[in-house]
Amino acid sequence: MSFLPQVIFLVLLVTAAVFFFRSVKRIWGNIKLGLPFDRSDKKSERIKQMVLVAFGQKKMFKRPVPAFLHLLVYAGFLIVNMELLEIVLDGLLGKHRIFEGVLGGFYPYLINFFEFFAVAVLLSCVIFLIRRNVVKIKRFHLSEMTKWPKLDGNLILIFEIVLMLFLLNMNATDSLLMETKGLKQSFFFSDLFKPLYGSASIEGLHVAERFYWWAHIIGICFFANYVPYSKHLHIFLAFPNTYWSNLELKGKMVNMDTVTKEVKLMLGMPVENSDAAPAEVGRFGAKDVKDLSQKNLLDAYACTECGRCTSNCPANLTGKTLSPRKIMMDTRDRLEEYGKGVKAEGAAFDDGKSLLGDYITEEEIFACTTCNACTEACPVNIDPMNIITELRRFKVMEEAQGPSEWNGMYQNIETSFNPWKFPPSDRKKWTEGLKAE
Repeated sequence: MSFLPQVIFLVLLVTAAVFFFRSVKRIWGNIKLGLPFDRSDKKSERIKQMVLVAFGQKKMFKRPVPAFLHLLVYAGFLIVNMELLEIVLDGLLGKHRIFEGVLGGFYPYLINFFEFFAVAVLLSCVIFLIRRNVVKIKRFHLSEMTKWPKLDGNLILIFEIVLMLFLLNMNATDSLLMETKGLKQSFFFSDLFKPLYGSASIEGLHVAERFYWWAHIIGICFFANYVPYSKHLHIFLAFPNTYWSNLELKGKMVNMDTVTKEVKLMLGMPVENSDAAPAEVGRFGAKDVKDLSQKNLLDAYACTECGRCTSNCPANLTGKTLSPRKIMMDTRDRLEEYGKGVKAEGAAFDDGKSLLGDYITEEEIFACTTCNACTEACPVNIDPMNIITELRRFKVMEEAQGPSEWNGMYQNIETSFNPWKFPPSDRKKWTEGLKAE
């Protein structure tokens, strides 16, 4: 008996695994270029949130139709790939449908169950393609959704359709082969493909079955290594991203500890460790990806590019250039570029470019109303607003640049303790003439 097919299969799996974990290492290394963050609190609440939002897709169902289709694809992805276990064992051990001998009469029901979800995935992906390219849902055709982002969205859908067709045709040709041996093997959905092979010889059926078997497993290996370079990385990163997402009240600003301490000292307020030397502030806000937190960078990689954030953004809806989805895409693109430079030249890498200016413009960040509509809409709890406010903090505090209206307001608050410039002594004037109840 020749072991060559098993050796080839093993080499294929090992090669795919090596390339996949190289991609994982690259992504994790890039995320670690950001500033550390600590969200080790409220573990039970975080686990609950991860289960409901990432696994249960709770926020997706604000739009029922795409949510239901996405659920079918998601469930199909998990369930159909259970059949992959049998394919892997068959390939490694040189067997054929190894679970059939173990499960007996239950085996056809299990395969029919898998095939139902394979067909559900196939039909859902076809509908998604129609929504993107025929119906042309607006959020899929904004300025940032051109070239690779647009192609990526279509490629992954086509690829999933092809994988499901490989699986169904593999089962159909295998069933026909079993029938030539006097064995009854019938599966509900793949039986619909049998007429395509009605005139095929036994040798032709065998070649077709082996082709689809190998094509399916090669396709799975390719898919696994394609995902880290596509928006579908959220398949894996949605879980850690929702676990570490912000549990504070929406819109609560994160103050800089060193600045808060200095202000309290100026006002004579009690401060812990007031005798300690003040910590050195490297930079106010963020200019480049290395100034953002590791959670910000994880957000960028977890972005699904669905555009729900942008379609809910009031600034975007009124014609402003701001698109929260573009903010996340730009952050990820800059991180990939910066990560390659650091890997090649070390931590001192400087290409003269930055996230703010070369990727994201001042016009975009100052258009944000900090309403948190984008964060609320995101199905995996990504927080574009935090990145925007950090970039804005840099412009205002480091470069003293901001809209003229803002600068006037800041000056009024600093000198008169209110935005409107009336004397502090007049703060209670509005109460004159009021009668106490």
